[in-house]
Amino acid sequence: MSDDKEPRPAFALENRLGVYRYSRRALELVWSTHKGLTIALALLTLVAGLLPAGVAYVGKLIIDAVVAAIAVAQDGGQAPYTDVLLFVGLEGLLVAGVAAVQRGIGFCQSLLRVLLSQRVNTLILEKALTLELAQFEDSEFYDKLNRARQEASSRPLALVNKTFGLAQHGISLASYAALLLQFSPWAVVILLLAGVPAFVAETHFSSERFRFFRHRSPDRRRLLYLEMVLAREDHAKEVQLFQLGPELLKRYRNIFRDIFDEERGLTIRRDSWGLVLGLLTNLAFYGAYAWIAVATIQGTITLGEMTMYLLVFKQGQSSVSSMLSAIGGMYEDNLYLSNLYEYLEQPVPRRNRTALAGPEPAAGLKFDRVTFTYPGANRPALREIDLEIEPGQSVGIVGRNGSGKTTLIKLLAGLYTPDSGRILYQGLDLEAWDADALRSSIGVIFQDFTRYQLKVGENIGVGDADNLWNESRWAAAADMGRATEFIDRLPEQYATQLGRWFNRGQELSVGQWQRIALARAFMRSSAKILVLDEPTASMDSETEAEIFEHFRSLTADKIAILISHRFSTVRRADVIVVMDQGSIIERGSHDELVALRGRYAELFELQARAYR
Repeated sequence: MSDDKEPRPAFALENRLGVYRYSRRALELVWSTHKGLTIALALLTLVAGLLPAGVAYVGKLIIDAVVAAIAVAQDGGQAPYTDVLLFVGLEGLLVAGVAAVQRGIGFCQSLLRVLLSQRVNTLILEKALTLELAQFEDSEFYDKLNRARQEASSRPLALVNKTFGLAQHGISLASYAALLLQFSPWAVVILLLAGVPAFVAETHFSSERFRFFRHRSPDRRRLLYLEMVLAREDHAKEVQLFQLGPELLKRYRNIFRDIFDEERGLTIRRDSWGLVLGLLTNLAFYGAYAWIAVATIQGTITLGEMTMYLLVFKQGQSSVSSMLSAIGGMYEDNLYLSNLYEYLEQPVPRRNRTALAGPEPAAGLKFDRVTFTYPGANRPALREIDLEIEPGQSVGIVGRNGSGKTTLIKLLAGLYTPDSGRILYQGLDLEAWDADALRSSIGVIFQDFTRYQLKVGENIGVGDADNLWNESRWAAAADMGRATEFIDRLPEQYATQLGRWFNRGQELSVGQWQRIALARAFMRSSAKILVLDEPTASMDSETEAEIFEHFRSLTADKIAILISHRFSTVRRADVIVVMDQGSIIERGSHDELVALRGRYAELFELQARAYR
């Protein structure tokens, strides 16, 4: 059960009118998705609103014509069948028209539902591409994202359908009211007021359900996570080995039970009030029923008019109920749409990043007193970092886990912005560089690189999106990453599907995946900075040393940054930087650092001792 305190929404739920502000945006979204279907849906809705009153009126004409024909027959005359048959045929056409219109409405809604779901999901993904890495590492952001994805893809069309339905029932109600006015204006008043209590209750419980939905977002995210751990192949081995299944399943059931208990209580309250207020609506109908029946007995209205008024009142009551339900539903849809727009309207930092090159092309990379703290952290991940790397120079970075090595690379790649200090490349602050131009100059493979469930060639090609389908570049990059040997042995070589998610997929060993990742780094041949952040950690020391030596030979005119825990490999770098608790504590060549007899010498000696 979650202990999270869900803050009140940014808008006031008590403002019953203000929450409808998303209706116009939903209509615009549906209109921009497919104008033709939207127009067709609107026209069909208009016709659907008019036809029921026509059916009721023709039904009245049929009964009155039958009564008149019976009277003529009883007087000994020839009963006139023509009018009766004509009206019956007309009603049949109108009923067929109602069926056809409803079928057309369903057709338009079905197509719009598919198109709109895709459109909203695309908007969500497009927004994700504009956000910064820090936002993806924020739990509140994931709550917003999950809330947007869970409901928002269906809510815009639901809101539009209810809007059109409101118009349809409004037209029907107006036509019913025009017929009922011939009987009594008070009948119209009763018709309109009978559904109001149910509407108030429905709106109240829509607010309650929405609060429940927001409050339980973290718990629903926990359920999704537990489902993933229990059911995905990349977690299955540890779940089985450590016998975690029963414990995780127990947690899953407990969270679900807490959510269900709260939802059950809300459902019981809503349905109980719905039952009571529904009885009031039925009481109003049968009161009007008795009134109309008495008026017919007294001869105030004809039998046909009685039938029409009863039908009109019943259908009018249904229209009022549907209208109020639509308004309540629109209120609820607006509440849920606020999740979508809360996500889509997240601010994106605007920076004047337009530079495609620096003023000093021969200049290298410079960290100038850089300090950085992760969002929500209570201490800096990097402190006062000063570091210069020249083109053609290889730099090895060592340090314990959590010392700031990978964070340094994330800042270099522009994934984060320093709290203070500057990072300059070619003599220009990274904040002034065009993001695409900067990242095309950098090739990075992180230790937690992605294993794409794509084909081998695509797995390599993603390292340079502009050359994703360049097969000759795949082969060259695979050679540089020392991956060609095992790729040639795969069933379809570069066309082999990797991973187990899709049909005929081949799973690779950890070391083979690392070579694919290395090849991916070499795809970016235009990169002037190449970084390997422990992507060879699962290889043996001999293979890693061979790959790093090969890496250095291929980056002779570039900035090469190597991060590794193996000092036997890093010792080949021109400069070695030792980091601890976010600071650089030592720097120099291998021999200089060993002679210094500091932290590097101590760690090097510990590793060397293990091989003796």
